[in-house]
Amino acid sequence: MKSPKSKPLTPADYLKKILTARVYDVAVESALEPARNLSRRLHNKVLLKREDQQAVFSFKLRGAYNKMAGLTPEQLKKGVICASAGNHAQGVALSAHKLGSRAVIVMPVTTPQLKIDAVRALGGEVVLFGESYSDAHQHALQLEKVQGLTFVHPFDDPDVIAGQGTIAMEILRQHQGPLHAVFVAIGGGGLVAGVANYIKAVRPEIKVIGVQMNDSDAMMQSVAQNKRITLDEVGLFSDGTAVKQVGEETFRVARGLVDEFVTVDTDAVCAAIKDVFVDTRSIVEPAGALAVAAIKQYVARNKTRGETYAAILCGANMNFDRLRFVAERAEVGEEREALFAVTIPEERGSFRRFCETIGGLPGGPRNVTEFNYRISDSQRAHVFVGLTTQGKGESQKIAANFTRHGFDALDLTHDELAKEHVRHMVGGHSALARDERLLRFVFPERPGALLKFLSLMRPGWNISLFHYRNQGADYGRILVGLQVPKTDDKAFRKFLDALAYPCVEETNNPVYRLFLQS
Repeated sequence: MKSPKSKPLTPADYLKKILTARVYDVAVESALEPARNLSRRLHNKVLLKREDQQAVFSFKLRGAYNKMAGLTPEQLKKGVICASAGNHAQGVALSAHKLGSRAVIVMPVTTPQLKIDAVRALGGEVVLFGESYSDAHQHALQLEKVQGLTFVHPFDDPDVIAGQGTIAMEILRQHQGPLHAVFVAIGGGGLVAGVANYIKAVRPEIKVIGVQMNDSDAMMQSVAQNKRITLDEVGLFSDGTAVKQVGEETFRVARGLVDEFVTVDTDAVCAAIKDVFVDTRSIVEPAGALAVAAIKQYVARNKTRGETYAAILCGANMNFDRLRFVAERAEVGEEREALFAVTIPEERGSFRRFCETIGGLPGGPRNVTEFNYRISDSQRAHVFVGLTTQGKGESQKIAANFTRHGFDALDLTHDELAKEHVRHMVGGHSALARDERLLRFVFPERPGALLKFLSLMRPGWNISLFHYRNQGADYGRILVGLQVPKTDDKAFRKFLDALAYPCVEETNNPVYRLFLQS
């Protein structure tokens, strides 16, 4: 960091630092690739800067190495220290290994073992301390003084900023034609400060647009209030940008040079992760997809066509277990899926009539992506249903169409409680579910599969439970509760034979008896 008395660095100063930055001992010039599918959909050219392909799957090694390469032999001999639970830790560890220096990495005790192992594999000495990044940061500052180490800040250092700025240098060299805007994710601000300094010094007509999560927008709020603010809490979905307070230097640069700030939400980021996968067959972490989510939002808001945008895919350190959540929310984020609570009469044939209504929706039949129902009332049934949509804003029209056909409908597409929890909680014990038999079916994922099931059922049998969620395969796994009198055993077996869908009866399963059977 500059001393308090030093003169602030200008874009020209940063230009020199970026042009002379030492990053390529550890970093590669990452590709700038067109996102062809996304570009066609948006009617604008989208370029992806593939920082997810660096050795540590993130841009962070650029700034860390540039800072450390400028240290004296004496400083390197004593070693460096940083506080990080993510990409910066790996960047420092790799840089220290390259420079033959000791690296102490202080990480919160809550850090996933995957990240701890990655740092140790690069030769870093891991010290676990505290419950949060703030605890780890304070402990790192104490160790810095006690052991005479050099602190490598993750973002608030001109040498770190200059290292990150080499990304902009590469973008402008790789694409020398028209470029209308570069979209940059912001956590502490090191990346956007480096990118903005270089672009505004070389091609000031190009917009630099900073992107933050709507629950971690410290930079946006700081610029709006013209002072650095500290957030009480930050959302952790995009952990790579979850910073409560931005740096002094990064704030100064961003306030003066960034043209615009936008925020995106979790669903939009999940949809962007899918967009990147479709075009690259690579999976980026949430922070790595912020820029793509922002481009989609920017195009929708400004109705642009024929422009060229660059998105920096800044990282790909994604925990595998998070993919389930991302896949669940991506369709809603793109509004290719709409969710509803629909009330139907608890009477014979109403379920089939509701399915026929879905098949007759304006715009053509929709695929059912999810269907959850449990009998609970003798008069009415409440079902949780998901449907594919053909564009944004359709969910309200579909809900209105259900109402016109006599089915009260509540649009849950943007309801966080419904999306995160209630969809998994529909069900339970029911005193009305007498003579219930529980069956697991494998249905073919094709139009008419459910109607075939309903058509072959005897009129006197009642569906008391139905659970289905599309998993992207060519078949669907469905759990069905059917109220079938014992006297109909023979007819029931005949029904299953005629249906010819793979089936397992679970009526005697102890899990069913504990959680579903009255």
